[in-house]
Amino acid sequence: MAYDEAYNEPENVEVLVKYLNDDVKKTGLYYAHAGDAGVDLRTTVAFDIKPFERFLAPTGISIALPAGYVGLVHPRSGLSIKQGVTVVNAPGTIDAGYRGEIKVPMINLDSHQTAHFNPGDRIAQLVIQRYVDARFVEAQRLPDSDRSARGFGSTGIRD
Repeated sequence: MAYDEAYNEPENVEVLVKYLNDDVKKTGLYYAHAGDAGVDLRTTVAFDIKPFERFLAPTGISIALPAGYVGLVHPRSGLSIKQGVTVVNAPGTIDAGYRGEIKVPMINLDSHQTAHFNPGDRIAQLVIQRYVDARFVEAQRLPDSDRSARGFGSTGIRD
């Protein structure tokens, strides 16, 4: 069966981007492939992260999200598997009202190797999503569910 692009027509939303230096502006923000959920974020500085160290990497980008949207900063799978480097608070949350530079808190979980990054290296992915503005209502009792209050590991281990 052939892929029908009209079947999964993406919703488009305008996100304003401010590039904080010319090098970042040259690269810009873009989706590498049709259907990608995330755009790569790149660092603007050279840095090393020793094993189990953390580093707050600047991206040289600020954005303005419309109300009802959030930016989520996810780790890049290649960095995680190849170098053991990930985003500390994954996913990081960029609220619609934030206008400062996007910075990525990174950690090196490799126990032996220092990870090196150069300006322009891809360090994370930015995913833009809609969110629900919940209204919290106090309740004396919650409705039952199949899961109930069973938490971590409640589905068991299957062979």
